Amino acid sequence: MVTQATTSRLKQKYLEEVAPKVREKFSLQNVNAQPRLEKIIITVGVGKVLENQKLKPDVRDTVISTLTTISGQKPLMVPAKKSVSNFKVREGAPSAFMVTMRRERMWNFLDRLINLATPRIKDFRGLSRKSFDQGGNYGMGLTEQAVWPEINMGAVTFNHGMNINLVIANSDPAKSLYMLEELGVPFTTENTKGR
Repeated sequence: MVTQATTSRLKQKYLEEVAPKVREKFSLQNVNAQPRLEKIIITVGVGKVLENQKLKPDVRDTVISTLTTISGQKPLMVPAKKSVSNFKVREGAPSAFMVTMRRERMWNFLDRLINLATPRIKDFRGLSRKSFDQGGNYGMGLTEQAVWPEINMGAVTFNHGMNINLVIANSDPAKSLYMLEELGVPFTTENTKGR
């Protein structure tokens, strides 16, 4: 018996409601020219907690456990590309852990980020509207992993933040902002010039 893969609630909303609105607002005739979420990359830097160019096992285990729990994928260790004496980093030493999500896993993660994690950020007043690059990709940072309800902070030995990058194809800042707002991303209410 063949079972159909369930489509994420947010992806369904994008396909049925958001994509047609984006095409209409920006007068896009071709479906392939509309902005679309391509991948989400989560990165946790660990370069500053290295001890003698080695990562403490509890730090490594905590970061791997956190990223595996929130993304459903095992993270990749990113080694330093070159030595930097000011930061006491040698080439090949661990510098970060990262996860790249695509397709259904990416949509499910974004849904949880919007509806579960961001409301739990301390003194949350909305995400910055200025964090888009020229290609329309959006970057944000979380200062601690406690915002994720699936993380048991009682069992955590090392607090860390993370960078989350939403990679959006066929876009610019205006299109990406409109698309993400329609998906429900809680941006700040102030208007910024040039957006």
